Amino acid sequence: MQKTALLSVSDKSGLVPFARALVERHGYRLLSTGGTAKLLEKEQIAVMEVSEYTGFPEMMQGRLKTLHPKIHGGLLARRDKSDHMIDAAAHCIDMIDLVVVNLYPFESTVAKPDVSFNTAIENIDIGGPSMLRSAAKNHESVTVIVDSADYDKVLEALDQPSSLSKLRRELAMKVFKRTAYYDNAIANYLETKVIEEPDLGAISGIPLDLSIELTQAQALRYGENPHQHAALYGNFFDCFEQHQGKDLSFNNIIDITAATYLIGEFQRPTVAILKHTNPCGVASADNLVTAWEEAYQTDKQAPFGGIIIVNQTMDADLASIVSKIFCEVIIAPEFTPAAREVFSKKKNLRLMTAKGSLPKESMREVRSVIGGLLLQDRDGMPDRPSNWKVVTARQPTAEEMRAMIFGWSVVKHVKSNAIVYAGCECTLGIGAGQMSRVDSSKIAVWKAGKANISLTDSVVCSDAFFPFPDGLIAAADAGAVAAIQPGGSVRDDAVIQAANERNMAMVFTAKRHFKH
Repeated sequence: MQKTALLSVSDKSGLVPFARALVERHGYRLLSTGGTAKLLEKEQIAVMEVSEYTGFPEMMQGRLKTLHPKIHGGLLARRDKSDHMIDAAAHCIDMIDLVVVNLYPFESTVAKPDVSFNTAIENIDIGGPSMLRSAAKNHESVTVIVDSADYDKVLEALDQPSSLSKLRRELAMKVFKRTAYYDNAIANYLETKVIEEPDLGAISGIPLDLSIELTQAQALRYGENPHQHAALYGNFFDCFEQHQGKDLSFNNIIDITAATYLIGEFQRPTVAILKHTNPCGVASADNLVTAWEEAYQTDKQAPFGGIIIVNQTMDADLASIVSKIFCEVIIAPEFTPAAREVFSKKKNLRLMTAKGSLPKESMREVRSVIGGLLLQDRDGMPDRPSNWKVVTARQPTAEEMRAMIFGWSVVKHVKSNAIVYAGCECTLGIGAGQMSRVDSSKIAVWKAGKANISLTDSVVCSDAFFPFPDGLIAAADAGAVAAIQPGGSVRDDAVIQAANERNMAMVFTAKRHFKH
């Protein structure tokens, strides 16, 4: 008896040669729907519309077309069960031996900016998952394909039927993983999406149930240390392209992520240098070469083996300067051919381009803890200087306010306790990750001293409030003339008084930026 294949796909890449091989090499009859059938007809491949086969027309704008006993009976019938086959014959149900379905693009649809709720709902596939699951359940008899990358593998197995049974089980497993991921994406969208239409109510916030299904993107040589096994999952390489150098390490990937979030704070030409996810130096200027000079002078030792990121195309002038120091990764939106040529001499240097905006899942952070996971929104909401409050007798000058805006954009990316001394558009000293805020300030002052950078007339930025006046006094003694901090301490009055006594200007942002 002639075998039957049902083809119904949204992504039609590779389908035509696969369908032609089914017909010409293996004698299959093809059933299909909608756009898939039209494509096959256009390519002069014999195909029967599902509606013709079932005797039931597509309706409700295509919502109902494959949910029919002649489809699911042909997929689910056990060939080794006589009563199944008797029922099928009685109702004129032919066996369907092969199914190719990929689903409506729900995930990519909801990832688009400003997608409407109704558009998202219409991109929830019903018939596709149903056919896939029916075929996968009966994989002893039915070959099911959910990924076009498996077309050639299936054709090879059809040429050598002895290998088909094992492949069918692998493909069935792939189906259930895909449909589980698809359903989770829909559930997560419905639970976390804020619905603007008031009559539909509002759904917002953190999901009650968290499901994560990610495909391994790359096995890593090791984790943070050589004795730790590690792998990368998800779509990291949809956001970045590597042009040269060794494979990325676990630590590289974490550093690249931190660098990308940091550089996203700035619009003017900006250079940031990071080590172990902490900024070593950041500066903005009229051009990248000047920004590099300002950023690098903050700390000329820590960048060794670090990460450099810029927010504009890197040319050969900057590449020639940067190539003189050893670093692990350099990231830019683009490199000129001449810059690529400069870096090509450093075979181990990882050169990365950032492809564009980050996917929606990047707006949340997941951390593993004993017995579970922590999920939070990323600290990415923009700070608005218009909401800040000057709490001292002296108002900051325009230049001091500009320095505070710059430093505040940096300090949120420094591990707590975090202190940043900043000039107009550059860091002057950075203290990170100390148990005491005063110690962070002392480290920042020491770093500036080692770099021969004066902190006179600088501003000091603190990711959380000064719990005592001592931190502010230490900053004033170092040369700071203005401070920016969240405020909110029970001793705010004492800190404000210390600032006034030293003629410092101080701004409260009412927003903390802890980073653990």
